[in-house]
Amino acid sequence: MSDLGGKIETFFKYLIDYKNYETVLLGLRNTLTIAVCGLLIGIVIGSAIATLKVAGSRSRVVHAVAYIGDAYTGLFRGTPIIVQLIVFHFIVFRGSGIDSLLEAVIVFGLNSGAYVAEIMRGGILSVDIGQTEAGRSLGLSYTTTMIKVVIPQAIKNVVPTLGNELIALTKDTSVAGYVATMDLNAAIGIISGATYDYIVPYLFLALVYLILVVLITVLIRFAERRLRKSERR
Repeated sequence: MSDLGGKIETFFKYLIDYKNYETVLLGLRNTLTIAVCGLLIGIVIGSAIATLKVAGSRSRVVHAVAYIGDAYTGLFRGTPIIVQLIVFHFIVFRGSGIDSLLEAVIVFGLNSGAYVAEIMRGGILSVDIGQTEAGRSLGLSYTTTMIKVVIPQAIKNVVPTLGNELIALTKDTSVAGYVATMDLNAAIGIISGATYDYIVPYLFLALVYLILVVLITVLIRFAERRLRKSERR
């Protein structure tokens, strides 16, 4: 117990006395930035792909783009996020001078888009077909009907699932350090390397991730309740 107490004391000494908490806060900010921005990018990409997939009569161009969407989702869902990060860092963005944080946001956004595409497809199909027909009968184009009528309702239906995607992205950001991004995991790794202790720092890291997941869960449930109230009105 005394040994564990000494490790805890050493950890907080490096965290507070040596101002490593600033690095941890930076890592926390970057982690949340990657997760939230990645999900927003994923919603935009996923909604576009889902719209193409559920389209009724398709032109040859739309049909071809839908196939590209299928290939995209298959590629990003079928390969590990860490491989995608490394490929983009050392091949796609090599020599571009792009900031590592922006790299991570783009890759996580593309990865999320592949999963959100299926989430949104299910959400769109859950919206009554009469909504689409009503929009078309008012003279709206298919694209306008989807953007202004169907997709907003679909997002309401899939809020819990999108919340799960945000939680998954938040935890997956722990590999962003492989492309020199100062995420939460990388920040804790600095303290571990300085103290030669990996137990206390990573238990602290696990606690921080747990708190983040609980907070996200609470926010998602709050959003669900608000959406239910707005529907009743």
